[in-house]
Amino acid sequence: MQTTFSLRTSGQGLYEFTGSIAGWLAENDVADGLLTLFVRHTSCSLLIQENADPDVQQDLKAFFNRLVPPADDPSMSYLTHTLEGPDDMPAHIKAAMMPVSLSIPVTSGRMVLGTWQGIYLFEHRTRPHQRQIVAHFQSER
Repeated sequence: MQTTFSLRTSGQGLYEFTGSIAGWLAENDVADGLLTLFVRHTSCSLLIQENADPDVQQDLKAFFNRLVPPADDPSMSYLTHTLEGPDDMPAHIKAAMMPVSLSIPVTSGRMVLGTWQGIYLFEHRTRPHQRQIVAHFQSER
């Protein structure tokens, strides 16, 4: 079973879409198996992260922006891929450091996530984008 989710971003940050995935699994009346998520882009990532305190998402965004500043920052003067703006190559670097796919066990139709865990797309670009995440569920049968 497979589908593609479309997620509109409005710039850098974490976008939770746990509910969309849970709804898709429920609509399809799945049992036990493995859910694989894959983002079809090279300048964003997928994460499982805390969904209780929004400060966590802010701190992650701040950390990665400090770790990999925009291309117009003097510390990034070595970059050559700069035609698509000062956020583009840093976005590719961040995406290379973080996962672009996730595997999540499903038991009795529900993802086996921890109490405070949510599924996020981490947008690394500063302008809005339409992102596609492919979801594939493999039943144990």
